[in-house]
Amino acid sequence: MNMLRIPYKLKKQIIYKMKKIIKYAWVLFIFGILLFGLIIFLIANGKIGYMPPIEDLENPIDKYASQVLSADGVQLGTYSLEKENRVYSNYKDLSQNIVNALIATEDIRFYDHSGIDFYGLLRAILKRVILFQDAGGASTISQQLAKQLYSERVGNVVERLFQKPVEWVIAVQLEKYYTKEEIINLYLNKFDFLHNAVGIQSACWVYFGKKPKDVTIEEAATLIGMCKNPSYYNPINKVERTIGRRNVVLSLMAKNGYLTQVQSDSLQQLPLLIKYNRVDHKDGLAPYFREYLRLTLTASKPERKNYPAWQTDKFREDSLAWETNPLYGWCNKKKKADGSRYHLYIDGLKIYTTLNSRMQNYAEEAVVNHFSGGLQDNFFKETAKSKNAPFSNDLTADEVDKILDRAIKQTERYYGLKKNGKSEAEIKKVFNTPVEMTVFSWKGVKDTIMTPLDSIKYMKSFLRTGFMVMDPRTGAVKAYVGGPNYHYFQYDMVNSGKRQIGSTIKPFLYSLAMESGITPCNEVLHVEQELTDELGRSYKPKNTVRDRIGKMVSIQWGLQKSDNWVTAFLMKQLNPYTLVRLLHSYGLKSQIDPVVSLCLGSCDASVSEMVSGYSAFANQGIRIEPLYVTRIEDSYGKILDTFTPQTQEVITDDAAGKMLYMLKSVVDGGTGSRVRRMGFSGDMGGKTGTTQNNSDGWFMGFTPSLVGGVWVGGEERSIRFDRTVDGQGATLALPVLTGFLKKVYNDPFLGYSEKEQFVYPASYFDPCRSNIEYELEEDPVNGLARDSSENSTNDSRSFGKLDDIFR
Repeated sequence: MNMLRIPYKLKKQIIYKMKKIIKYAWVLFIFGILLFGLIIFLIANGKIGYMPPIEDLENPIDKYASQVLSADGVQLGTYSLEKENRVYSNYKDLSQNIVNALIATEDIRFYDHSGIDFYGLLRAILKRVILFQDAGGASTISQQLAKQLYSERVGNVVERLFQKPVEWVIAVQLEKYYTKEEIINLYLNKFDFLHNAVGIQSACWVYFGKKPKDVTIEEAATLIGMCKNPSYYNPINKVERTIGRRNVVLSLMAKNGYLTQVQSDSLQQLPLLIKYNRVDHKDGLAPYFREYLRLTLTASKPERKNYPAWQTDKFREDSLAWETNPLYGWCNKKKKADGSRYHLYIDGLKIYTTLNSRMQNYAEEAVVNHFSGGLQDNFFKETAKSKNAPFSNDLTADEVDKILDRAIKQTERYYGLKKNGKSEAEIKKVFNTPVEMTVFSWKGVKDTIMTPLDSIKYMKSFLRTGFMVMDPRTGAVKAYVGGPNYHYFQYDMVNSGKRQIGSTIKPFLYSLAMESGITPCNEVLHVEQELTDELGRSYKPKNTVRDRIGKMVSIQWGLQKSDNWVTAFLMKQLNPYTLVRLLHSYGLKSQIDPVVSLCLGSCDASVSEMVSGYSAFANQGIRIEPLYVTRIEDSYGKILDTFTPQTQEVITDDAAGKMLYMLKSVVDGGTGSRVRRMGFSGDMGGKTGTTQNNSDGWFMGFTPSLVGGVWVGGEERSIRFDRTVDGQGATLALPVLTGFLKKVYNDPFLGYSEKEQFVYPASYFDPCRSNIEYELEEDPVNGLARDSSENSTNDSRSFGKLDDIFR
């Protein structure tokens, strides 16, 4: 016992040393506190590390993808920078399930701290440093947001430790500038959930096909579980691991009072149900439409030097669009409050379009069904034994070689080989050497082995199409299909491509005749017609209609049967220059030569131009321009611009009524009667069109509520059916629009009815007045059978000086 007694002197020395140690400890502690404070002060003032300026803290996320939204509220796609497909989501649009899951998992004291959770930090230090235990994450949501916004990825623990104090300071600063709800919203908008799903709104759509406000508890738990490591816990390729992490989140939600234990246990038994929506501009609904909008919105003011000589028409059209179309070049014409221009890829615009997602689906299905349902196979069968396949046998071997040589030089493979210094001979060898490749087919993509040259021929053998439908009264474009498959055929045949319009021009000519005083029931002798141009050259159009030759036929019968002789007769009475001016009034924008053969459709037009033109027949003579966008908002919902349809009266309502009468007869008993055989019974007018050698097949059709146009043909005009029965518009194009209309009119959600009838002008009467007996006499000058009854409206008007009508 005495041995354990410490001598007084030694005891005094021990006490002195302990006091000294405590003193030094306090000094070190105070010094550490001061040093820490100094470091924090220096960080806050930007002397150490990176401290973002106030402007950045006030607007920490400055890159949001712009959304393309359908008229019925469906997101069609986004425009964004690479790996920045972030769509802005407001806190009020978040499901409470997402917020609860985030707080329960990442920061349960979120509402009690000001950026740094000192309790959690102390716990983490004690467990990790002293007890060597896993303490879980100590970073608050605010700190994690600071890390996402301003910390670069580092390669070791030491560098990461130096980043922590910076994140603490930024987290505190963020808490000064933002409410708790805003911090949660920023965090969820910033986080990258992978698979091009940046931000919570994109993530909800990519993984579940939903908006943030609509996700269920288990879906919210899945997404928040990904926040720990979106690559390691990814529901696309790590299903079991993701389910495990989801269940951890559900358990934490129960532990922290956001769920009952029974709810948590029940939800943990559910399978992981993913509805993956790949985000790619080539995927999703309406890819051709979205690309057209992108090009239109971002267009620059046209300058002649940027257009090659052969694009004179294009330069003229773009220049006119720049001045008259508010949507064309919108991003470069519209300015923000600070004077800068809008950027489609980072400004988070909301572009509200006129497209209806259900109708767009039906339109794309109609194209697929027609092409894969026999049309393409028929073309393959016809060209199977042709030495020129897929080109017409009318071409010589040299002509085919020239087409293929031009196609080769337009490929990326050719550009790459040329860039690497390969000679033409070496390039030719490469294009004739078989390689493995994946190619398109209507039965799905297929792996094969063929030469690059053969692959060019193979891809050219697929028929192309353009298809658009709009409301003839508002101009709202309801459906837009620019080709058979955007992945493989990206050229847009609705707006970019123009082809000869063939017999679909005839209603335009006939409407000019109606304006001149001719009626549908005037009769002409059905014989070959000879037209003479300005230079005295003779033109005798051929005719495929062999009925009633040498007999009297009505004007209405001529349009119903698409008779070239009746059409040529009308052209003789009229003026090609007047017709050209009328065609431009109908919306055709290209340069058109005023030649007599124009009456049979020798000019080129796009599908969108033709649809706009035919809207006049369904709208009492008033043509309406296609309307693609109704309004554009910023990411916060502020309306930046609205768009209204542009209209033009092309013909009188009386002439429009007569045209409606004739165009209905085309569908009810003429070249468009296949519409009825396919089972569509609604009130409808239309016109088929087939160009020379069956290079182009058209069908234009309209109901009281919709007007649509379809073009079908080859990439080259020489890629065509040889037989007219296979290559005519009634076979190539008509089934697409008819198949679409059947689906639309059978969908009760869309509200269209086959019982709807056309509304005729108030002044309109049956042009043939079947209850009045006709007394016809032949005009000795023009050979036109005129109505000589008392109520005739046309013998008081002559065919002279028709130019005056449209001056």
